[in-house]
Amino acid sequence: MTVLRPGSPRSFRPRPLAVLVTALLTALSLALSLTSARAATTPSRGSAFMGMGVLAHDGRDGTPNTGDVTQTEGVDVSGHQGNVAWSTLWGSGVRWAYTKATEGTYYTNPYFAQQYNGSYNVGMIRGSYHFATPDTTSGATQANYFVDHGGGWSRDGKTLPGALDIEWNPYGAACYGRTASQMVGWIADFINTYKARTGRYPVIYTATSWWTQCTGNYGGFAANDPLWIARYDSSPGTLPAGWSFHTMWQYTSSGPTVGDHDKFNGALDRVQALANG
Repeated sequence: MTVLRPGSPRSFRPRPLAVLVTALLTALSLALSLTSARAATTPSRGSAFMGMGVLAHDGRDGTPNTGDVTQTEGVDVSGHQGNVAWSTLWGSGVRWAYTKATEGTYYTNPYFAQQYNGSYNVGMIRGSYHFATPDTTSGATQANYFVDHGGGWSRDGKTLPGALDIEWNPYGAACYGRTASQMVGWIADFINTYKARTGRYPVIYTATSWWTQCTGNYGGFAANDPLWIARYDSSPGTLPAGWSFHTMWQYTSSGPTVGDHDKFNGALDRVQALANG
């Protein structure tokens, strides 16, 4: 029989409770690390901009082909560009512009006045856009917020109808946790409210892949709402259901002066016609 004498080493058996506590602390540490990593990669609310998800989801594969079709150069800007050099853009041939006005019902662009009025003052035809967040409030609520914070329209020949930027959710699930029918209902709610407030149907900005995934490729808005398609390629590609042509095309996020450049599908007089309604 083994006899333990003073000073002899004792065999150690870890207590079950101590093992459990250690495991729980390790799991908690890992969970906190994962949460911190997700938080670091998720942008802050309000920071979204037109085309934010295009490169990540659709990529880039070329630049527009030059052809016989007359197109008019435009840009879209938001708060992350700060004060914009509008005279430089005008000198490069840009003739129309859209400025982000709002997002959800919690954000207004702090540079909106410089961007929206600055483009107008150099001679451009300008408009404003709303970044939709269908997971936060209803389409009607966001349309009213948009109109009340820079998204209105007037028949002055220089103001384009407001645009609804509906694309991948930068803050979570791509379709904002909504089914295709729920998404269509949300968009219809926005459109109907905007039309009632301004007398104009809004432009719809989207990408075909997102539209197919999140609305089931619904074609019911094409009769009234001009399409602004996002695709960084040599052509706009396949359009969402219902639209036989696009009105505007965001073709790059790396253009000169400001990154996001667009082409209007027609000469300047067609841009003016859209502004006049």
